[in-house]
Amino acid sequence: MTRPSVSVSVIIPTYNRAELICQTIENVFQQTYQDLEIIIVDDGSTDNTLEKLAAFGEKIHVITQANAGASAARNRGAKVANGEMIAFQDSDDVWMPTKLEKQVEALQKAGSNISCCLCNAEMHFADRSTTSFDLAWLQPGIESGLWTNVAEVLSTTSVLFNQCSLIRSETFKKIGGFDEQYRYMEDYDLPLRLSLESRSWAFVREPLVVWRQGSPQSLYLQAMGDEIRLKECELQIRQVAAERISGIPEFEQLEKILGRERNRNKRELNIAKICRAKVPGTRSLVWLLRKIERYRNAIRRRRVTFPRMQVQPLEAQAVTLLPELSSK
Repeated sequence: MTRPSVSVSVIIPTYNRAELICQTIENVFQQTYQDLEIIIVDDGSTDNTLEKLAAFGEKIHVITQANAGASAARNRGAKVANGEMIAFQDSDDVWMPTKLEKQVEALQKAGSNISCCLCNAEMHFADRSTTSFDLAWLQPGIESGLWTNVAEVLSTTSVLFNQCSLIRSETFKKIGGFDEQYRYMEDYDLPLRLSLESRSWAFVREPLVVWRQGSPQSLYLQAMGDEIRLKECELQIRQVAAERISGIPEFEQLEKILGRERNRNKRELNIAKICRAKVPGTRSLVWLLRKIERYRNAIRRRRVTFPRMQVQPLEAQAVTLLPELSSK
């Protein structure tokens, strides 16, 4: 049966979260923006997730697939989405009721050539709380507007993206969606590639998402415990981005930034490998190397060449169109 077109498709991947998925769906129902559809992609759950989902009837669209990971599930949902814009939500996080309303308004005001709107989020770790903008050193200075140097900033840091973004479907599909080869950092790879298509995004500084660290089985904690693979993914993502823009005059400064960041990645990867080696003296050496790297990073952030978030009001937008990138 053909579903009617809507403005926003909300895509929720889930795997063995029967105890949480209903709360997540009810949370989306509470959105003040109602021109939307909810697509649940069950990624091969073995609990009673499907039984729980059946209770919602035609209020949601359910897709099932063999277990293939969150990126594959999100891509699967995006393929059937009818919305002009796509929003992703995880089954253990919460949206504020006005999340979609404020992002749709900002994205529409920004214009059709702006592909994404990013909002802030409350982030609750086991030992502290902060916001996603603070964690990524994003200090816009205004409540909502146009972020005009996204690619330069994202070359140096990652942001909480999946739950906090609203993306134009056309651009999401143009860049190929999530890269399913990455076990970790797929939520860094996608926004970095997206920023190469549109280096200006709309943003909302208000925290409209509540992120929680999750259970010991969460992918976040798995990634933190797999430092070598995590750093390898990060290095590869920046390497691929650098290759895409190599030799294009408009990206000359960005290419330099990516080069510096790849060198930092390599140092951190080497430290992680030394940490893994169980030889006498390793613990003291790793402690010293990590301390040196922290000092280097502190100095790096104070340099004039370090990119800081540049913004302007949406009413005064002046966006520079970028050269067409190859699909490699």
